[in-house]
Amino acid sequence: MTRFLSDENFNNQIVRGILRQNPDIDIVRVQDSGLSGVDDPTVLAWAAQEKRVVLTHDVTTMISFAYERIQSGLFMPGLFEVGRRVSVGLAIEEIILIAMCSLEGEWEGQVRFLPLR
Repeated sequence: MTRFLSDENFNNQIVRGILRQNPDIDIVRVQDSGLSGVDDPTVLAWAAQEKRVVLTHDVTTMISFAYERIQSGLFMPGLFEVGRRVSVGLAIEEIILIAMCSLEGEWEGQVRFLPLR
């Protein structure tokens, strides 16, 4: 099952909804991992060390740093940018689908945008 790290400004309603619908999904918030206030490259490095796919709303910087990691040949388990216009319900549904149906390492080195459709 895919493991996630939600970025500091990621909508907590989505995180709570995911865990309410499926408490077995492994999702950690940046705030709960001791990373509050750190820069994006540090968040990405921690996610790589812990083999967690990052969930973010940050299209301005996080995505750029993710691509820099990939281009530098550094391990990057994956990143999903969830648009702020995506409904909470749809985001929950898609993240649960990704968690339950993905193979280990499937999103490595990829930056994807939700919704996937």
